[in-house]
Amino acid sequence: MEFRILGPLAVIRADGRPAVLGGRKPRTLLAALLLARDRVVADERLISLLWDGVRPATVDAQLCTYVSRLRKGLGQPARLVRSGGGYLLAPDGSTVDAEEFERLAAVGHRELRAGEAARAAALFRSALDLWRGPVLAGIAEPLRAGESARFEELRLAVLESRIEAEVAAGDHLRAVPDATGLVLDHPLRERARALLMAALCASGRPADAVAVYHRGRRILDERLGIAPGPVLRAAYQRVLSG
Repeated sequence: MEFRILGPLAVIRADGRPAVLGGRKPRTLLAALLLARDRVVADERLISLLWDGVRPATVDAQLCTYVSRLRKGLGQPARLVRSGGGYLLAPDGSTVDAEEFERLAAVGHRELRAGEAARAAALFRSALDLWRGPVLAGIAEPLRAGESARFEELRLAVLESRIEAEVAAGDHLRAVPDATGLVLDHPLRERARALLMAALCASGRPADAVAVYHRGRRILDERLGIAPGPVLRAAYQRVLSG
């Protein structure tokens, strides 16, 4: 069974068919259990997420109903069990795309530290290919809002690492456009700008790299009132020193 949260929540059953998860509340219940990673989620936590502070009189019965519907939709081998005043999802050999993303990224970082830049870039690309859109789309806002920013930061960090690996591997045809797009989308991310400078310089375009630095310096000053940090300053010095 596959659990997918890097985009709209989806479950692919062992027979290859998508599981029927129902409406927003059972989907939010499943997402909360998946994010807990084999830990018990207390009833009060689930109630808070599902009803967002508006507690109906029959909340305990309704929670049991949603659990029952979710059990039916998931089937086996997923096991949604009652434990210690809450619920636990024990996937029993199932896969979760977010965990696979983190595994691939960790291996990619090890390969990059070992000097295997091309292998690292391929691993980072495989990790990023798991994303299908905004994390937990269609889930109740209290849970989605709290998790989406964390996952987006993880995605951006791996995207930056992929560009770093591409630069190190000499794959400038990929690194320059990848870094350019990232800087356009996130102009305040200094690591991304430093990587674009490195890619441009490695492509024989040091003047463009200098221009990227000065644009970043102006943006940081105008929007945040700060000077470039050590990562961006170091990248600038590397460009000047050739």
